[in-house]
Amino acid sequence: MSTFVAKVVWVRDQQPFLDNRYSRAHRWEFDGGLAVPASSSPLSVPEPMSDPAALDPEEALVAAVSSCHMLFFLSLAAQAGFVVERYADNAQGVMEKNADGKMAMTRITLAPRIDFDGQAPSAGQLASIHHAAHDKCYIANSIKAEVVVAG
Repeated sequence: MSTFVAKVVWVRDQQPFLDNRYSRAHRWEFDGGLAVPASSSPLSVPEPMSDPAALDPEEALVAAVSSCHMLFFLSLAAQAGFVVERYADNAQGVMEKNADGKMAMTRITLAPRIDFDGQAPSAGQLASIHHAAHDKCYIANSIKAEVVVAG
């Protein structure tokens, strides 16, 4: 078993609160010393109560799925003898009502573009590596949203 921690810090800083117009800007802190500016999404809570320059939880979830898939993909590609030169993913998450009528991230589509040095895998080999990466991805295994690899 492994345990992972994140510290989330929000401070009112003398702003009005009961009118529900307070800033949603906050900070995520991690054990390595990284602090990330975070906020609600402006799609959920309008500006100026949300900070569009900060990371929101919805973006973080999409990025976490994409990153997890990529890390397993790189490992599996190396094991199969393929040298990955560059991996870039323009992942997208869809937020909508789920079957229970609740707002949820229902689908995350990964759209990786991968450059190989030397021999590239065949379409079948590439699909097989993506399938195995998806099966191994801890984050994808932890969520209800459908995760699709496009392409």
